[in-house]
Amino acid sequence: MSANIAFHVAVLAGDGIGPEVMAPALEVLRKVGDKSGLGFRFTEAPAGANNYLATGKSMPDTTIKLCEEADAILLGACGLPSVRYPDNTEIAPQIELRFIFDLYAGVRPARLIPGVPSPIVGADARGIDLVVIRESTEGLFASMGKGVVTHEDARETMVITRKTSERLFEFSFRLAERRKARGKPGMLTCVDKANVFKAFAFFRGIFDEIEKKHPSVKTERLYVDACSAMLVKRPWDFDVMVMENMFGDIVSDITASLIGGLGMAPSADIGDKYAVFQPCHGTAPDIMGQGKANPTGMILSAAMMLDWLADKYGVESAAEAGQTIERAVDQAYAGGIKPMEFGGSNGTADITKAVLAAL
Repeated sequence: MSANIAFHVAVLAGDGIGPEVMAPALEVLRKVGDKSGLGFRFTEAPAGANNYLATGKSMPDTTIKLCEEADAILLGACGLPSVRYPDNTEIAPQIELRFIFDLYAGVRPARLIPGVPSPIVGADARGIDLVVIRESTEGLFASMGKGVVTHEDARETMVITRKTSERLFEFSFRLAERRKARGKPGMLTCVDKANVFKAFAFFRGIFDEIEKKHPSVKTERLYVDACSAMLVKRPWDFDVMVMENMFGDIVSDITASLIGGLGMAPSADIGDKYAVFQPCHGTAPDIMGQGKANPTGMILSAAMMLDWLADKYGVESAAEAGQTIERAVDQAYAGGIKPMEFGGSNGTADITKAVLAAL
């Protein structure tokens, strides 16, 4: 693909504040595209709890087909606490897409932006810039929809396979190598519970095997409990971290809280061919329609999408455009933008306007 060809992006705005944060992200992409010579073709499609209420399905087949044909997928927050499947689980197309398209690498960056408060003493001076890589199709989530419940007990099974673990670790080592080339530490931490569970000892053993292929990457191994304690004391000691699905679900929320909260946190679910980009936050129905939603996580997820498209298609200008968006977000916050979750008065429109102005 050349830079003269428009990237086709499937847009699934979702539920609650999902559409409210998606609109600013698309506006930012259009503007950075105009500046960098990139083209975008956005095709919107339904997904989420509202679609389930209307049709009985979280996503129509046409949405899945669109995602299959698009160059990338932008996903807003999906699901509503009051809308459930018959087994009482929430509507979660974001999880379903991981299984449909084999998106095994959940990438959760956590970077402290200038001017954003962190609960960690010293973070403003030391900085936080790390990435959690969460395996996204196996682990405890392999039991999703398959658990067994009786009157006496409930059972879910954790699954870790060699095939997925090898791909996950190769992805993680390559990311650490790319970060090192950009001036980051280039260190990869394997997070597990190998001292208690055979499955995690198996997981760590595969990590040890893949490590031999990537001698330039420094490595360490930590148990998840020790890792969690270290994260809230010295998060600047971490670079890239890789872990099982459920551990990643929890640890990525910890790391998001270190950089201002879920509203600031972008994410991606990446496979060998497809990728979905979405903010880490939920649908926040309590503030829906009030103009209070923070679009930063969604905007930064769009920047992640550009970096991935650059790597996939060899379009360097897309990577530069992604970095331009990140710099614009930094400039907006350094200029005094303060979202409402920080006790400020800036809502969706103010934040969007500041980022666009910085572009």
